[in-house]
Amino acid sequence: MASPGPLLKAATLALLVVVWGTTWAAIRISLRGFPPLTAVAIRFAIAGALLLLVSRAMDTPLTPIHRADRWLRLLHALCSFCISYGVVFWAEQWVPSGLASVLFATFPMLVVVLGHFTLPGERMTAPVVAGTLLGFAGIAVIFAEDFGLFGGERVLRAALVLLAAPLASAVAVIAVKRWGHGIHKVPFNASAMVIGAVVMAAVAAAAESGRPLELEPWPVLALLYLALAGTALTFPLYFWLLEHMRARDLALINFGTPVVALFLGVVVLGEPLGPRVLAGSVLVLAGVILASRSPEPAPESPARPRRSAPQGDEPS
Repeated sequence: MASPGPLLKAATLALLVVVWGTTWAAIRISLRGFPPLTAVAIRFAIAGALLLLVSRAMDTPLTPIHRADRWLRLLHALCSFCISYGVVFWAEQWVPSGLASVLFATFPMLVVVLGHFTLPGERMTAPVVAGTLLGFAGIAVIFAEDFGLFGGERVLRAALVLLAAPLASAVAVIAVKRWGHGIHKVPFNASAMVIGAVVMAAVAAAAESGRPLELEPWPVLALLYLALAGTALTFPLYFWLLEHMRARDLALINFGTPVVALFLGVVVLGEPLGPRVLAGSVLVLAGVILASRSPEPAPESPARPRRSAPQGDEPS
């Protein structure tokens, strides 16, 4: 498959930044009518069903093409859609949407660290190490904030738990980057979303059985937006780009989304923004930029023999 041109890559990245930047506020709005785990199950049930229909219309095979495809779908479902989004929706019951997006922006730094050990050609360089350290220093500054401004100890605890979400997503992205070459991204994401929806529906039935749904217009519209624009449209585009870009470069999306989310959180939802959270957010985003701005690795000298990698392990 021919690599897309830089203009198409840039346009797709911009679309992902705008859509995913708005989803943090949409999650907060959806929680006014839906319990968090129920909302996750509904979001991915709708998105997964739509992508299954798209797969049928495109006449692409829905079944896994090889053994790695099977377990990657399960890993993607559990890490990306169950753990990561389950944690995000649960935490945003208390954590402001802008702050939640900044904490999730540690995702690219986690991709960098994990990719150093698992992805050929994505070794950490001095700027990458410096950017990663700068980003985590920003996290430390954020947690030095007086969380009484945001609602007290409960918000602090939820914010700490939220840090598990980017780690789970990073594990999934690294696995797909390493072993997912050639997998068609629409049926891959469709089946993973359906698996995730089934798992989260079971968890929600056990954990949220006594919580009522309030089907008011804005929460319903927000959840539909999350399912259609924030999931069915964006995830296939993201994993399509992952075929053609380094994982750490694609993770730069997480520089733009917190900017959009912080703006919407303060201006639209009236969320507070303390001075240390603002300063820490700047450090996190600066760290993301620095960690992602490293040169392409130089090709190995032909004089040095290379051991051939097993099929499916080549960087794509």
